[in-house]
Amino acid sequence: GRPADKIRPLLEKKRSFVWVARRVDDATAEAVRQADLPGVELTREYERIYPYRQVAGQLLGFVGMDGKGLEGVERSFEEQLGGLSVRQAVQRDASGRLFDVDSDYEAQPAEDVHLTLDLQIQSIAEEEIAKAVEEDGAKWGGVMIVDVPSGDILAWAQYPFFNPNSYRQYRPGEYRNRLAQDALEPGSTFKPFLIASALQEGVVTPDTVFNCEHGLWKSRYITIRDDTRPKENEQTVTKILANSSNIGCGKIGLELGAVKYQRYLSRLGFGERTGLKLSESKGILRPAREWSEADLISSSFGQSLSVTVTQMAQAYLTLANEGVYRPLRLVLDDDVGGGEQRIFSTAITRQVLAMMREVVDGGTGRRAAIPGVSVAGKTGTAQKAFRGKYGGERTASFVGLVPAEKPQYLVVIFIDEPSRVKYGGVIAAPVFKAVTSRVMAYHGSLPDPGALTPAQIKAQERAEARARARERKQGKEKTVLGEFRSELAPKKKMLPVRESGTVPDVVGQSVRRAVEMFARQGLVPVIKGKGARVVRQTPEAGVRWDSKDAAPESVLWLSEQE
Repeated sequence: GRPADKIRPLLEKKRSFVWVARRVDDATAEAVRQADLPGVELTREYERIYPYRQVAGQLLGFVGMDGKGLEGVERSFEEQLGGLSVRQAVQRDASGRLFDVDSDYEAQPAEDVHLTLDLQIQSIAEEEIAKAVEEDGAKWGGVMIVDVPSGDILAWAQYPFFNPNSYRQYRPGEYRNRLAQDALEPGSTFKPFLIASALQEGVVTPDTVFNCEHGLWKSRYITIRDDTRPKENEQTVTKILANSSNIGCGKIGLELGAVKYQRYLSRLGFGERTGLKLSESKGILRPAREWSEADLISSSFGQSLSVTVTQMAQAYLTLANEGVYRPLRLVLDDDVGGGEQRIFSTAITRQVLAMMREVVDGGTGRRAAIPGVSVAGKTGTAQKAFRGKYGGERTASFVGLVPAEKPQYLVVIFIDEPSRVKYGGVIAAPVFKAVTSRVMAYHGSLPDPGALTPAQIKAQERAEARARARERKQGKEKTVLGEFRSELAPKKKMLPVRESGTVPDVVGQSVRRAVEMFARQGLVPVIKGKGARVVRQTPEAGVRWDSKDAAPESVLWLSEQE
């Protein structure tokens, strides 16, 4: 099917052979064989087949026409996957027969590379991030899921997808492994590292109060704004994180100082490759001596530096691992090196996780809440810099840990340049909820909605008691907004049988808390209205009932605030 004038120049080359065509189909090969053309031969070649098509495509990469790894894992582990060939010179006699050669040279056979990915979890992550990117009209999105106890990466998902079987049909930007190679400003998902560093150095406590300037702060060199302006101008460190206050974090950064802050960030792995043996970006983390006051303030809420998704996962793994740095692992039986080293104390990391839980329970991350599961998380929305200036494009992100008390899963969500809604708490947090719920259900660890375990109830009671004590000390009532979920109401058949009880006082409580208090008394309340908190109840608090009477009908009315 090719003209002679295209073939003739190939045959005139001074080579032992030339390729006329490669990777022809079976019908073409059989036709050439039947033609029996002088000087034209067929040779068998092998190619890499990816049976799951686009699954983890950007991570796996692909091999070229000659079977050499060109991108991703294929390139990074080319030596193991391709083996080692040996070339040896031999002699022939006049008729072309080989002389016997006694040689100890042996080619090194190719090895297998086993990844830590879980195919089912990977598929879940890809389905959910594809849905989010399409619905939000984003440029691209990624999800990374880590098993906290082991540090194993269970999912490495990126959308739009890339199918390595047909790599020639894609542009380089489409098969780029962005989770490891794209370094962008992290935004507010960086704030827990600032808080942990400041707590570790003793410059603040969770109850330290800062003036958040009513959402607008003009320092000597920079003007800072908060996207949300809560009613309380004086905010504790806990509230600053829950409300994601840039102003509050900037002031905490000034208290901590550039030298100490940069040292913690460096120990967490920022500014360096993670050691996953992939092609990675180092991101940008300048030495502390190069930081101005404006740099210190802006880096306190995730600007003036850049990080990769893998670096964020590595740093959050340290928080989840009670302050001990543990390297991420992508390849089974691989010595990741680096050892384990303590960066934050156990007490400090528990305080930070408790603050991150408030982000989900009543702060910017409410859409990440999973019924019956304690979630610690942080939202992020960062402006993208172009040629040294910030434009209108943003990245939205969410990082979450479940369960909050002793994390099993770490999930990092990143969505680049969403065109509809630009806030991480609105578009990235729901992806976390969808992904994590399905992963927990897959492993059989998703609790019945509305039924908390005794340990979760006790932990929640302790957290609320501490919060109430802090608020009383400040002379304020705790007002944490939540998001009502009708599935929180427990089923009647699940309640313990009680012969008597007392109607609890739940006015002002969150819906979840109110339902739990009624359930412990053997009562099933009827929920009316929409909102976050209970504003009225019947019967009144303190009413007693016993086995002689039927349990009273209980109704809870909710506020309309969101």
